[in-house]
Amino acid sequence: MKILFILPGAGDSFYCGNCFRDNLQAQALRKAGHEIIIMPLYLPLKHHAFQSDVPLFFPATTYYVEQKMFGKRKMPSWMKRMLGAEVLLDMASSLSGTTTAEGMEDMTLSMIEGEGHAFEENAKQLIDWVKQSEKPDIIQLSSSLLLGIAKELKKETGIPIVCSLQDEEVWIDSLKSEFVEKAWKGVSDNAKYVDRFITTSYYYQQIVKEKLPQLGSVDVIYPGIDIAKYQSDDYPVDPTIGFFYRMNELDGLDILADAFVILKKRGSVPHLKLRIGGGYMSPDKKLVRQVKRTLKPYASDVVIEDSYDMEKHADFYRKVSLLSVPLRFQEGVGLYLCEAFAAGRPAVEPNTGSFAEIVGQAGLIYEPNDALHLADALEKILTDKQMYDRCKEQALALAKERYDDMSSAKRLTELYDELTQ
Repeated sequence: MKILFILPGAGDSFYCGNCFRDNLQAQALRKAGHEIIIMPLYLPLKHHAFQSDVPLFFPATTYYVEQKMFGKRKMPSWMKRMLGAEVLLDMASSLSGTTTAEGMEDMTLSMIEGEGHAFEENAKQLIDWVKQSEKPDIIQLSSSLLLGIAKELKKETGIPIVCSLQDEEVWIDSLKSEFVEKAWKGVSDNAKYVDRFITTSYYYQQIVKEKLPQLGSVDVIYPGIDIAKYQSDDYPVDPTIGFFYRMNELDGLDILADAFVILKKRGSVPHLKLRIGGGYMSPDKKLVRQVKRTLKPYASDVVIEDSYDMEKHADFYRKVSLLSVPLRFQEGVGLYLCEAFAAGRPAVEPNTGSFAEIVGQAGLIYEPNDALHLADALEKILTDKQMYDRCKEQALALAKERYDDMSSAKRLTELYDELTQ
């Protein structure tokens, strides 16, 4: 089966949950024998794991200026060439990574609603390429934030469309207040052009039902990890807490840093270490500097990996005893947890979002989400070997039973077959 994945590029400098989810699905489906075409939007996907040789559509530098400055007028060709130059796209990639939609309201609405001169011109280029170059059996959209494209694709091609749902409310609800209702209405109106919606947890399925009851059935397909890449019997000699996600305030890195300091002062976990990875962007530098100041008294026991490489995920987990990413928002799924479990590493997470569902018995859930309660939970599992070993075994079992890439590929294939028969 030929499957076209349409997904936004976000640069390759940090652990982007939705980007990594799309990559995992594409790799699993390739492994299962399907032909996968990756179509990037906004920014190029340069990492070889995506295997994308498709032109970039809706280039961020050009599309943003078209939206802001030209309205119904046509942008001059010379300006399009200049703004779409690789050097400017690389610059935009290095500055990307905002976690709010401030200043992006018009662009966000146009992509959801599928309206406006700039949108129509860019959508036509995308659709012409699909018709002329690679007519797939199925199209999978990365997010409901792209439903304007679904509308045009369905009208022009009739190809079945599947759309992933995960954490859209984090972006939409950060719009200026006068745009939020319009955005949700746009998602609701254009949902009819999608044949099936899927999400990654029953927690987020319930969020979707509350936000958009008119969508009807939403299938839950847990993310799948290539377990063989992560399996290892090597554990660090010293107890080591790991943080592996984007290094920012929203993802709670400062909470974990404060909890680590509390534990070091207590001295209840001898030789305790901390390893931090996942990368960061320009907007995160202030927080990273703050965390380094917090950890400075124990710098010899801390490793901060400043660079990020998607190929080195498995290597990170082998160097930690457990994982803790104390997010400040309600996440639909934590892929870093699925990865940690594949490596046999338990997790310690706050009782928010999907964590209780995803973690199960493979770690500890604590509340409220503050440094003191996190420190207590970390101390509990790191000072009780029997508890740690039980959680480790549960982590490995969950990975095999629920978060295996071939299970994910099988579920997706069954869904695609149903829509194409």
